[in-house]
Amino acid sequence: MQIPFEIALGWRYTRAGRAMRRNGFISFISGASMLGIALGVAALIIVLSVMNGFQKEVRDRMLSVVSHIEIFAPNGQPMQDVAGAMAQAKQHPEVVGAAPFVAAQALLARGEDMQGVLVRGIDPAHEGEVTDLAATNTEVLQALQPGSFAIVLGVELAKNLGVAAGDTVTLIAPSGQVTPAGVVPRMKQMQVAGVFDSGHYEYDANLAMLHYQDAQKVFRLEGPTGVRLKLQDLHQAPRVAKELASQLQEFLYLRDWTQQNKTWFAAVQVEKRMMFIILTLIVAVAAFNLVSTLVMTVQDKRSDIAILRTLGASPASIMGIFVVQGAMVGVLGTLGGLALGLLVACNIDVIVPAIEQALGASFLPKDIYLISRMPSEPLASDIVPIALIALLLAFVATLYPSWRASRVNPAEALRYE
Repeated sequence: MQIPFEIALGWRYTRAGRAMRRNGFISFISGASMLGIALGVAALIIVLSVMNGFQKEVRDRMLSVVSHIEIFAPNGQPMQDVAGAMAQAKQHPEVVGAAPFVAAQALLARGEDMQGVLVRGIDPAHEGEVTDLAATNTEVLQALQPGSFAIVLGVELAKNLGVAAGDTVTLIAPSGQVTPAGVVPRMKQMQVAGVFDSGHYEYDANLAMLHYQDAQKVFRLEGPTGVRLKLQDLHQAPRVAKELASQLQEFLYLRDWTQQNKTWFAAVQVEKRMMFIILTLIVAVAAFNLVSTLVMTVQDKRSDIAILRTLGASPASIMGIFVVQGAMVGVLGTLGGLALGLLVACNIDVIVPAIEQALGASFLPKDIYLISRMPSEPLASDIVPIALIALLLAFVATLYPSWRASRVNPAEALRYE
């Protein structure tokens, strides 16, 4: 099949053949434009992949403590029919686990040290169905037996209070007892059964867990305040929460994991969006270098354009030749950037340690970032738009020089030849 001459000539100019080698500067600018597009695309892929990796790492650590969906009664009151709500929730095909819980706030004291904590009463027998933390801390949580009034603290919370397994702490409930001498806070001595490390500082520094029956006694509740659910696909949590809200018979509130940390997820999305815009400008600058490349090419090829016009080529065909040349530079640059970006993003766990060893530095100190490796997760939802935008910018950059080429007057171009 015969290739249209516009494509053949455009590809020939892109390859910088014999005629182009007469002007090496044009070839250099063309190569620089292609390299700029490739580096811009690669930078976009690498940065967004690393941001996706960090988001996934933090999300996984957070979900090791937080359930996918929480069902709870209004105003922190105990649920009337916990078993019924659990049975109804488990009927949904997406729900794979359910466990009761008690949530409350209190003060935790050790000597003169005192700190506000989020108290969570759990059922160790079912907690493993809804969080990964129970699977990694099975022995510690099994010590939470009803009536023992044992408590498990986050590792940072234990450090702040200066306690370890076997020590005693005082839990102070917010509502007190009314006596002739006034309102006296309710206090309960508890033994620290152990500590947990979720890898998420917010929970490690503020969460304390005990058996839900003990929590009911401390806070004078008639039953658990809610039910926690785990889903097959965590990304379906908003949809499943809406469906369960219409199915549950009792008047209850539902909250999925995206709502519990809405501010953090919104901040990450804004940051990711801004990084995408900023790095896209790099691709735009490289793409619009094609304008200068094609303008110089058109000036260098004026006699060739005039000859083609006298042989019967239409202005649209002349324009097509230079559009093909610019588009080829954009396509090759984009493909090169995709290859480089994916190569680095998929092997960043090898590349970064090699750079750290060569420079004798640590980019991610574990005591600060809680992770020691650079995470990366390339997503097609990021890569495809990057490639399409790079190609679109390269195509737009070719329009004006190509239009100028189609306006070349053959008589004027050949006058001094």
